Amino acid sequence: MNTQIQFLGLGAFRITLSDGRVVMIDPCLERLNPVSPVRVMDLERVDLLLVTHLAGDHLGEAADVAKRFRCPVVCGPEVKYFLACQGVDPKQFRMLTWNAQTNPNGIRVRAVPSFHASVGLAPDGKWLSGAPMGFILYASDRCRIYHSGDTALFSDLKLIGELYQPTVGLFCAAMQTREYYEQNGMMDFYGNEMSGEEGALAAQWLKVEHAICCHYLDPADSADVRKFFAILESLEGPKPYAPKPGETIVIPE
Repeated sequence: MNTQIQFLGLGAFRITLSDGRVVMIDPCLERLNPVSPVRVMDLERVDLLLVTHLAGDHLGEAADVAKRFRCPVVCGPEVKYFLACQGVDPKQFRMLTWNAQTNPNGIRVRAVPSFHASVGLAPDGKWLSGAPMGFILYASDRCRIYHSGDTALFSDLKLIGELYQPTVGLFCAAMQTREYYEQNGMMDFYGNEMSGEEGALAAQWLKVEHAICCHYLDPADSADVRKFFAILESLEGPKPYAPKPGETIVIPE
């Protein structure tokens, strides 16, 4: 069995490893994600949960997933505090900082820098702030999956590519519609993640084989997706993808 990467909308992914174990990244499946084909109660198995930062469209229903499956949760200290306030067992956390690694249930994960922010109000009323993360998931000896989180473009992605050699990139490189931002209280918001052009450059710097654009609700409505595709298709390099929510990409071993 090959590694299967299912896109669930925004930055959410369900990754099924070759042995059947399931890793979820940024499980925003319900309140802020109107296009996810999966709800928490639809999930049948989660062996590991990765959360890049505190933004609601990435943190999503992480507490519900963690409590239902009692799985390890890889995150930063601010996310740990937030989820613990929601009743997640402290024993489940595998807290990381940039470039640290963990190996829960034999699934290796590395945290890498993300040039963004991780800020939020905890359920107990405390303001939280920490270092947002990207992750490299070592799905197999042949498949190393980088998730960008909400990072802006930064030149050390070249170093990450040289050192850790991810083969698949999940790039949050598309803005939402103005209506989506305003519905969620972000007025005059223009985005602070990567654009489609920047995501394509990040894919080249990392030298991934498969470059998957994400952080959108509908790829057909995204100028960033079109730019991402146009640049990478004009080059001999990463193969670009822009899956629809629910679509699965199979990565051959």
